[in-house]
Amino acid sequence: MKYYSTNKKAPEVSLSEAVIKGLAPDRGLYMPRKIPTIPVKMIENMKNQSFQEIACVVANAFFSEDIPKDELEKIVQDTLNFPTPIIEVEKNIYSLELFHGPTLAFKDVGGRFMARLLSYFIKSKNQSDEVNVLVATSGDTGSAVANGFLDVPGIHVYVLYPKGKVSPIQESQFTTLGHNITAIEVDGVFDDCQELVKQAFMDNELNAHMKLTSANSINIARFLPQSFYYFNAYAQLAKLGKEKDIIISVPSGNFGNITAGLFAWWMGLPVKHFIAANNSNDIFYNYLKTGIYIPKASVSTIANAMDVGDPSNFARIIDLFKHCAGNTYKNICNMVSGFRYSNQQIADTMQKLYKTSGYILDPHGACGYQALKDFQAKRFNKNDGVGLFLETAHPAKFKYTVDNILNSDIIIPEKLKLFMGGKKKVISMPNDFADFKLYLMSNHN
Repeated sequence: MKYYSTNKKAPEVSLSEAVIKGLAPDRGLYMPRKIPTIPVKMIENMKNQSFQEIACVVANAFFSEDIPKDELEKIVQDTLNFPTPIIEVEKNIYSLELFHGPTLAFKDVGGRFMARLLSYFIKSKNQSDEVNVLVATSGDTGSAVANGFLDVPGIHVYVLYPKGKVSPIQESQFTTLGHNITAIEVDGVFDDCQELVKQAFMDNELNAHMKLTSANSINIARFLPQSFYYFNAYAQLAKLGKEKDIIISVPSGNFGNITAGLFAWWMGLPVKHFIAANNSNDIFYNYLKTGIYIPKASVSTIANAMDVGDPSNFARIIDLFKHCAGNTYKNICNMVSGFRYSNQQIADTMQKLYKTSGYILDPHGACGYQALKDFQAKRFNKNDGVGLFLETAHPAKFKYTVDNILNSDIIIPEKLKLFMGGKKKVISMPNDFADFKLYLMSNHN
């Protein structure tokens, strides 16, 4: 299958080129030339399959033209060996818990899958030059990618993160690894880190000096695999006889996750509606209200992984609906609703659900849960349909915030304790591309 740029000013490329390049030469994001459709009977049969078996079905639909089936299935089996359960927290409202992977965050799916996919393409091309992965993170992406690529031969990862704007536990998951992982602490916000990465891809001298790619959701191999767990969630609901009129609420920052869900819908997943749950960074919420996309400087919130003021994957959402539906804004509004929440509203939601059910939300999941409740109150009788919100990270990753809000003492899982005991190694850097470029040039021979 060929992949084109959302900016339409770059040549179409193969999957391997799209994965290795990350960003198109015209600064656009790669999109597949066609969206494959999964037959209804195959989707209905997913209730009888494991997460890995479901992922193989979806992966084959997208990637089988470019990767031998046995190799693709081996990648799935090796990387997606952890559960993504659904938990009923209220009548007809379920949490999809995506935090049972190695770094206890939903990005383990895309991060681990991409690491193996990129490694496969490097080997298949007999490429001897080291590939340098640049990744900007607002929290969980950095840890998922760093751990997915740790000690993978021929690959070095540079994680850029905003100084003082990720939780201490999140930070420990990518600053203590060493080996082929370098953590760069940028004096700025996530959008600054993301822009530094994009500028690096566009710099001819830097690209001539070293081979660069990205592991943010701007890379096609990072966000597409996230469609796997949407199909798996449907399968779990179908086992319970709850597969009718599903409404999915997604905590949204850079919009890779909800974009993967929309891809799943276009592939045939029977979902009635999606909700983009925002914190105070409400760019997409405002777009849905006005039809005008106006990026702005991000603001820091307690749901820090969603602190994005110019979400890259907005371009993919626009392109997806234009490609498949024609009337872009109208059709997006018909399928996607938006809600936004302040820090106080997020805290109130966490306290309320903890008091009524004992369920502990992290700040991001709280946005998803509350958006689902508000949508149902506004649009439907609460007994109509089934609500599913994505709980994207373990609450312990935000222990200080969660404990302060709930007056609790969350037990830190052993996986996280191992990271916290490591020695922090970081490179501090101003928000300046010249400095970033000089560092990369001087540290890569």
